Amino acid sequence: MNRRTFLALTGALPAPCRAARARRTEISIRGEQFFLNGKPTYAGRSYKGRKIEGLLMNIRAVQGVYDDLNPETRGKWAYPDTKKWDPERNTREFIAAMPEWRRHGVLAFTINLQGGSPEGYSKAQPWENSAIDPDGNLRAAYMKRLERILDRADELGMAAIVGYFYFGQDQRVKDEAAVRRAVGNATNWLLDREYRNVLVEIDNECNVKAYDHDILKPARVDELIELAKGLKRGGRRLLVGTSYGGGAPAQANVVKASDFLLLHGNGPDDPSRIRKMIRTSRGVDTWRPMPVVINEDDHFRFNEPENHMNTALSEYVSWGYFDPGKSDYADGNQCPPVNWGINTERKREFFNKVKEVTGV
Repeated sequence: MNRRTFLALTGALPAPCRAARARRTEISIRGEQFFLNGKPTYAGRSYKGRKIEGLLMNIRAVQGVYDDLNPETRGKWAYPDTKKWDPERNTREFIAAMPEWRRHGVLAFTINLQGGSPEGYSKAQPWENSAIDPDGNLRAAYMKRLERILDRADELGMAAIVGYFYFGQDQRVKDEAAVRRAVGNATNWLLDREYRNVLVEIDNECNVKAYDHDILKPARVDELIELAKGLKRGGRRLLVGTSYGGGAPAQANVVKASDFLLLHGNGPDDPSRIRKMIRTSRGVDTWRPMPVVINEDDHFRFNEPENHMNTALSEYVSWGYFDPGKSDYADGNQCPPVNWGINTERKREFFNKVKEVTGV
């Protein structure tokens, strides 16, 4: 018997289902509030008469594990100093930036296994950025990068909204069976590593017409929410939802299945539209008290009294900053190569406003 066989038989060999480390951070929900390690977020905090306790201020940082497997487009994302794209550098710099986000009161970020548009907004998506292969299996290099990010978030007391699918990349998964397999594989991967600081977003903006698979669309995405919720370890499961495109309220089937609601604020710069989206979502007949989170909004004006963030807060809704920027390492937080630091005036305005609102 060789040493490896002996170790495997005695349980000394690390197994995929064994947690690599003790976890420090656990997110939970009570009514409309988020709790971290049993305490409400921003405990006791109000801002200009608005309750902040229990909210989850967040940023859209979906490209933290980004790569491009298409050699014809990979060069588009080259760093200006090296003239090469480097997914490991991208993740290293993401991790290096996280403590500063946390110091400003940002408690969560959205990251996606299929990223987001590396051009901010785009019609065609010839690049191939997917941690999920055509059969619904997980690609090891992507998941190793994600593990490093989630481990650091756990250490920092941060939550991660982990998205599985993105329109324009979902067609790279060959059929519905593979989509279901991917949801099972990704959820089991998170459970096997005992992450407790994760919220699952099945797909980004389920109502966008670019999705190829019907099960990722609004009428049926609740099936995948239930699939992910049904997977457990020791009686523990993950908290699961999905998101809608800018200004679109949630539908009754998704509200019924979800642990929390994810809404987006893209589209016209119109705070009244944000208020209507929130109130309509809470008015469906399947509504029950749960947290509502805007985890993507590309409207700013943070120092003006009427803006999307202030409107969300006035409705007791968490708000998430989406700064698409452009691919030049100087702007935004979605277009590779991303500078994950607080390096622009717009970023400084957002992070300073969050610090002011949350009182950290």
